[in-house]
Amino acid sequence: MRYQIGIDVGGTFTDFALYNGESKELSIGKVLTTPEDPSEAVLVGVDELVSSSGLAVADLTEAVHATTIATNTVIERKGAEAGLLTTKGFRDVLLIGRQKRWELYDNAIDKPQPVIPRRHIWEVQERLNYQGEVLTPLDRDSIVQAAEEMKAAGVKAVGICFLHSYANNSHEKQAAELIREIAPEILVSISSDVSPIYREYERASTTSLNAYVMPIVSAYVKRLSQGLSDRGFTRKLFIMQSNGGVATPEVVQQFPIRIIESGPAAGVLTAAQYSEVAGNSNLISFDMGGTTAKVCLVEEGRPALTGQFEVDMVQLKKNSGLPISIPAIDLVEIGSGGGSIARIEMGAIAVGPESAGSVPGPIAYGRGGTQPTVTDADLLLGYLDPNYFLGGQMHLDIDAAKNGIQEHIAKPLEIDVVEAAWGIYEVVTSQMAQAARVVSVGKGKDPRNFALIPFGGAGPVHGARLAKLLGCSRIVFPARAGVMSAIGLLTADVAFDLARTHITPLNLESLNLINNVFEEMQADGHGQLAASGISGNFTFARSADMRFVGQGYEIGVDLPDDSYGNDDLKPLLDAFFKTYAETYGDRAFDRSDPVEIVHYRVTATAIDDQTRFDPPNGSFERDSQKGEHSRPVFFPELGGFSDVAVHRRNTLVDGQELYGPLVIEEPESTVIVPPGSAGHIDKFGNIVIDLELEK
Repeated sequence: MRYQIGIDVGGTFTDFALYNGESKELSIGKVLTTPEDPSEAVLVGVDELVSSSGLAVADLTEAVHATTIATNTVIERKGAEAGLLTTKGFRDVLLIGRQKRWELYDNAIDKPQPVIPRRHIWEVQERLNYQGEVLTPLDRDSIVQAAEEMKAAGVKAVGICFLHSYANNSHEKQAAELIREIAPEILVSISSDVSPIYREYERASTTSLNAYVMPIVSAYVKRLSQGLSDRGFTRKLFIMQSNGGVATPEVVQQFPIRIIESGPAAGVLTAAQYSEVAGNSNLISFDMGGTTAKVCLVEEGRPALTGQFEVDMVQLKKNSGLPISIPAIDLVEIGSGGGSIARIEMGAIAVGPESAGSVPGPIAYGRGGTQPTVTDADLLLGYLDPNYFLGGQMHLDIDAAKNGIQEHIAKPLEIDVVEAAWGIYEVVTSQMAQAARVVSVGKGKDPRNFALIPFGGAGPVHGARLAKLLGCSRIVFPARAGVMSAIGLLTADVAFDLARTHITPLNLESLNLINNVFEEMQADGHGQLAASGISGNFTFARSADMRFVGQGYEIGVDLPDDSYGNDDLKPLLDAFFKTYAETYGDRAFDRSDPVEIVHYRVTATAIDDQTRFDPPNGSFERDSQKGEHSRPVFFPELGGFSDVAVHRRNTLVDGQELYGPLVIEEPESTVIVPPGSAGHIDKFGNIVIDLELEK
């Protein structure tokens, strides 16, 4: 039998989803995250959910895990002492960065600070040209000296990034072998494995970050693997990567940078499957948890992908963070969650990015929190039931939340406490709308043409108001939205991304070379899947970063997966022109201008052919008992608090029509349906709402 468990570690809660392949039942669980060691909450939650389902951990056939540990390590600057080994003359690449800044004309802006200080960057005598030819041989003595100094400085991990190593990695490999001989206790990361593409700053940044989080992630993965093993788990543990595929612990320990957007990727994958329910293949995935909110665009049923993104952004603007050059789902993540702390800043309400997390948590949790949070405001506005949080497992103290908002927000601003709570709600929702516009309007996409899919513990509370701000007329609130990222893990396939820089003019003479490069990369991908002990049908998706000759930057283009005829450029050119027109418009280019490939990319995937849980069409436990009651809920459209109907989600029947205002509760989340909206329940328990938008 097949028993899969999905585990999603968030900043406040750790979520679980257990799928019984025999009964086709889905069981879910939720526990508070243990920030000092997230594996503790994971193991506790696994024990509770598995035993309550009448199983043992030894019965599990697959465990898939998503974690924020890599992201949090970078943002909180809690990584190990790390170093960087680079070509002589390039010691300051991380500090110099790029001329592009998030505020071009402000000379006093804050720049993102590298995770490796200058004192831990060593230079090596060596040099290659852009074609990989050796200009200066590798000086082994300088590596020996650097290794000894690293040991003395207490360096736990080192990244090696030599100039043009994407074209020839021999110097990096020799340096890595020598460091491992001299200092075997130091973990080594080389750029030609981590990010084998050109642009020195971005590659050095990616390699540095990989080295910085490597000791922390490696120790965590080992603890978790051992904990599961001690409980009798004998199968593979898989971990979600930023690209939406999963990998084995061995791969993650070597390339932890690949899981830096691990949790958010799982949620987006699930949201992308709701196209049919929404009646629209263009969706905005909105995931709001306890600590952060994540927004991603889904077009034609596929999440947007990128070959480069940023973390630890100073501002919600491009070029304000640390660049990472790996394939990933293209999303924006901001510090706006249920646990985000509200405060007064320059005479106005500000929310986040600081979060109360799970320890001490919001004031209402009664765990020692003293600073008002979004959850406290939601509770005061009547959006949350203090006696039904987590299905009644956790009582919320509404009086403490009210007193906290009164003391820290209402009193300093000399406003009513409810007005202060509504201000917190509006501010955090506006911040999420700004993030949504970054991934939509900022890329030439009109959010009014998209349906919104809100999920996460706090997503359905804020989803409708966010949709109104964006102009999205349709919202789909998925069943079990509060644990949707954990559910999404049950649907993920094992996948590896391969990239190679090789600037190639797109002409008939280059077709053989193009075919050969892709075939070599596919063979490499096949080898990586096989080496991981993965079964299933292997598939290979080709893409390339392409541009017109003379341009400084390129765009990602999906390409046909078969070999290209020796006399036919049309499939490649058509794919490029189509993507270019979608990005910049039909009039932005001349089709007679020469085109070139910059980066070749292949995604190798092992497709699992076994029956798995289908989130949009999954089973949903019904309850024949009526769960309707009412309570005062704040809606500004109605002039304040109104007595509003409250439904338990599992009592709603297929096809039931819904009219706002109303509240729909389930153990893991609460749906707020505003006045002037209408919708229905589909046969799988999903809530489809159409908003009445202002013209």
